[in-house]
Amino acid sequence: MTSARLVIPSSLAILASSFLPSASAVNKKNAGPEKVEIKFKLPPPVPLSPEDAMKTFKVEKGFRVELVASEPMIQAPVAISFDDQGRLYVVEMRGYMHDMHGAGEDQPTGRVSLLEDTDGDGRMDKSTAFLDGLIMPRAVMAVNGGALIAVPPNLFFCKDTDGDGKADVKDIVATDYGTQGGQPEHMANTPIWVMDNAIWSAGYATRFKLRGGVWQKDSGLGRGQWGLCQDDFGRLYFNYNSDMLRADLLPTEAFARNPLLRNATSINAKLAADQTLYPSHPTPGVNRGYDPKTLRPDGTLPKPTGTCGALIYRGSAFPAAYRGSAFVPEPCANLVKRFTMSEKDGLVVATNTAKNTEFLTSTDERFRPVQAMDGPDGALYLVDMYRGVIQHQSFLTHYLMANIQARKLEQPIDQGRIWRIVPDTTDRPQPVRLPKESAERVKHLSHPNGWVRDTAQRLLVESADAAAAPALREVANDINAKPLSRLHALWTLDGLGSAAPDLLRAALKDTSPQVRAAAVRIAPRDLVPDLVAMTEEKDTVVLANLAIKLTSLNLPDADGAVAKIIAAHGKNALVREGALTGLRGKEAAFARLVAGQLTKENGANIMPMMGALAALVAQANKAGLFEEMLELAASHPAAGPLQVATIKGLATSSSDPKAKNVKPKLLWLDAEPMSLKALKAAMSDKGSARLFTSVEARLAWPGKPGAPPPPKIVPLNEAQTALFEKGRTTYNTLCTACHQPHGFGLDGLAPPLVDSEWVLGRPEILARIIMHGLAGPVKVSGRNFNLAMPPLPQLTDEDVAGVITYIRREWEHTASPVDVKTITAIREQSKGRMAMWTEQELKNVGKKK
Repeated sequence: MTSARLVIPSSLAILASSFLPSASAVNKKNAGPEKVEIKFKLPPPVPLSPEDAMKTFKVEKGFRVELVASEPMIQAPVAISFDDQGRLYVVEMRGYMHDMHGAGEDQPTGRVSLLEDTDGDGRMDKSTAFLDGLIMPRAVMAVNGGALIAVPPNLFFCKDTDGDGKADVKDIVATDYGTQGGQPEHMANTPIWVMDNAIWSAGYATRFKLRGGVWQKDSGLGRGQWGLCQDDFGRLYFNYNSDMLRADLLPTEAFARNPLLRNATSINAKLAADQTLYPSHPTPGVNRGYDPKTLRPDGTLPKPTGTCGALIYRGSAFPAAYRGSAFVPEPCANLVKRFTMSEKDGLVVATNTAKNTEFLTSTDERFRPVQAMDGPDGALYLVDMYRGVIQHQSFLTHYLMANIQARKLEQPIDQGRIWRIVPDTTDRPQPVRLPKESAERVKHLSHPNGWVRDTAQRLLVESADAAAAPALREVANDINAKPLSRLHALWTLDGLGSAAPDLLRAALKDTSPQVRAAAVRIAPRDLVPDLVAMTEEKDTVVLANLAIKLTSLNLPDADGAVAKIIAAHGKNALVREGALTGLRGKEAAFARLVAGQLTKENGANIMPMMGALAALVAQANKAGLFEEMLELAASHPAAGPLQVATIKGLATSSSDPKAKNVKPKLLWLDAEPMSLKALKAAMSDKGSARLFTSVEARLAWPGKPGAPPPPKIVPLNEAQTALFEKGRTTYNTLCTACHQPHGFGLDGLAPPLVDSEWVLGRPEILARIIMHGLAGPVKVSGRNFNLAMPPLPQLTDEDVAGVITYIRREWEHTASPVDVKTITAIREQSKGRMAMWTEQELKNVGKKK
């Protein structure tokens, strides 16, 4: 499909006929062919009123679509959030794409409106500009009596304290929530309160916790592109423009501990094998419509290209068969797809059950559903941006620009709707307004509507009301209560700091696997004996969470218990990966524990783990660990399964499965390992010998034939050491959110610094990136990243020299330090530059013209 990664997705434009010269595309690398063939004779579409637009909908039998709000009340809506009283916050990105050159995006025309239904008829009839004068606002979440509002680069907490519906409190929660003027398709969005009482966002690696009125930051992983939601058990679901549904099947934050687990089954899991689309009208004007593979012969889009804003439906208004289904907007095809969901042994599958039809389609090509959401009435709500052009100018092709011009799709830009889908019955579901009393809120943890349960839990945790704890403990201990009620009660107690050891011990034995798994996650170190005693557990999800917990404790008894779990369940990817999250740096030691469990009966469980441990060691580029794994392999029977699995893992060539043509780092040892000779003799068949040769090629030692001279490491002097330490402070303050303390970065957010050619190469290039920023695409360690590194103009020359020295000498790097005078000279050379650098420009720096 499209080569660009889109969030606010490709706009549709359908064509007349013949060839038209196109306007000048903004991004020439992405522009496609200059001459475009217009294949279909379709007239320019007329913008429709909400009433006429409703007539174009075809919704699954048994449902109807209702209008909640429209222009002029709202314009260009991109995100919504209900508060606990049923009022609706709406983000209006009114500056977006006023024309094909992106006019309007630097103007403070955006706003967040607060809508109310004052007469209870289901239609919003009152609108207040809660926060106005914003440049490209992009996200909102009702919380703590106000709302989190994203206006890049800031995430604000805003609150109305005098009752006029307008925010008079505006506190900064984060200053790295996107970049002002940055690419709107690749920045943080959709903060949501998840069952673990943390606020997670799409495309953003930090999670927030609100405790005692204070915003706390914690590490996470940047997930997805546009949109984030959770299921009944708190698992995160998200998507990318050409992939409709992905999920983290295990706790996301655990995988931040081991950045080398990039290709895990448990996180960023692709759920839907069949993502075939069935639009109800031709959609030939997608951004890559000129490619014959992009469209069917009838002009309809067969595969997603602009997916966003998915929802796992947890409402109470739909029939039971629809609960837990995924509803995924695809604005480029003017539809919403439904997937049915199933689960076995912790693995979730999304099935495209409908053939040749969709849950909701429209023949109005300005229908742009960009977010689906549960409501306080149990219905499904849709945000409709309603416009002709939604493809951002950075990715417009000649083809699409010609279509937009030919079919007059640039205007209007001041429309937008919120729709509600309900069962087609005479009774309209009524919204729930949450009570003020904690005891009543506890009762709402058992409500059939997931939105109500989530909101009740959030309000209880926000209140920090210790008086709610007895009622919560009663629910958590009630074996007759629904498992979801017990689960919410347990997490609410944890959010209040009231999950007592006796309660958790009981929860570890709950009949519900999800309650047991939550108890494992919450359990403090005092309950290690209870956790260690759970090695006979049978449920995959509980075992995986147990492996995550125990390996995080760094205790011998805990590691021993995990080794036993692996011996019984190591072939299960979730259990195996759960253990690996906490084994960074101790892979060889744990491999010895696992090898000690080997019997004739359990080899099928142990060998996958041995291979995985060895692969992580190979990817870590640590010579000591590598040698330890060789010694372990050599100590086992020649050419036996354990030896082969270990060598195969050590032969892994890259820490990143998406990297291409990357030469493995040469690992220097003090001397030739004794284990090599034994392994070479043992691995004599053709396949094993090839693996051994690749392993041996990674190693070097003094005197090895054909080895290059060993690297010369010049110790830092006193002044350089001081600069290094200053750089460490700067890095930990400004850089770790994206590049992470370990330097391996985050997929979809920041490339790795460890062993990066950009870090270890010419320091004057790094200086320019830090001063002025870098606009992707850029290749790092064999992988392409289409990301933007914002400039850091606030840093002094000393700051820049320090952080460059730090990253060139941290993580076993041995590159030269950089002094302040060098940075001062580089800054003078680049004086007056305003634009971010591109990869090609940086490669040309210093070259003679």
